[in-house]
Amino acid sequence: MGFFNKVMTKTDSVDLEDFLNNLDAVQEESYENADALVKPLDLNNEADSEVIIREVKTGNIALVNIADLNKRNKAKLKELLTRIKSEVRAIDGDMAGISAERILVTPSKVKIIKKKGQ
Repeated sequence: MGFFNKVMTKTDSVDLEDFLNNLDAVQEESYENADALVKPLDLNNEADSEVIIREVKTGNIALVNIADLNKRNKAKLKELLTRIKSEVRAIDGDMAGISAERILVTPSKVKIIKKKGQ
């Protein structure tokens, strides 16, 4: 029973929060050979929506943080998301909410499967 307990109980605790916080601390690599980038962006105003649209039109994928604007002004958030959605659909891109705080916006020829199991 001692061996089983030793295997099943881990003595070295892993600090998951510390690990996740330090993922970004890794040296960034050169991106010049990448066909597309996944860019984390914030949506707080019209200028941010233009940046998101521009990035998607150039072929990048935008991971958009909407949390702050969602707390401050839901009507403005809806207006900006409607504009982004219209522009993205015009280039045959896609857009989907991935959490209450984030949306994913993709360029043409990149589609998001919105139902689990497909």
